[in-house]
Amino acid sequence: MFTGIIEDIGIIRSINPVGSNLTFQIETQLKDVGIDDSIACNGICLTVEALTDDTLTFTAIKETIEKTNAAYWKNGTFINMERPLPFNGRIDGHLVQGHVDGVGVCTEILPQDGSYLFSFSYDEKFKPLIIEKGSVCINGVSLTAFNLTENRFSVAIIPYTYNHTNFQNIKVSHHVNLEFDMVGKYIRRYLDLKE
Repeated sequence: MFTGIIEDIGIIRSINPVGSNLTFQIETQLKDVGIDDSIACNGICLTVEALTDDTLTFTAIKETIEKTNAAYWKNGTFINMERPLPFNGRIDGHLVQGHVDGVGVCTEILPQDGSYLFSFSYDEKFKPLIIEKGSVCINGVSLTAFNLTENRFSVAIIPYTYNHTNFQNIKVSHHVNLEFDMVGKYIRRYLDLKE
């Protein structure tokens, strides 16, 4: 379980195909990490398979590659990274599982005199999972959605978030990982089963 509060921006140093999977070596300043630990990488919960003093190695399976923006990663891509929440930790963002629901596309970036307004399109099938002023996780960052339409929403990015996440590298047409609020997903499932 994660909170969507980014601890480091890693950099992909190598990508190796292994069958239908991709193995990523990411340079990071994260500490207190061991083999088998779960790390949110752009919001994707991945398992540490190997490590050095300044790199972590992960494998993304075919399912992950098809449902996230990992297919667009390349050497030099900046990756938002977060270690899991300890049981005695504070939840400063919202509860994030690291289970990406789908990929969105950046449609607009508007400077707001010191902050930024980013807008994203998404698959309409996720429409019931997002509400005005509700939580959404973008590339692992806990944010508040607003200006909802049928398949678009916006988020406001404060300077700190812009400077300490890979939002500073997102451009219009870039693909991002989206994870919608867990509580909303359970409610939707419950209602579907009642029909």
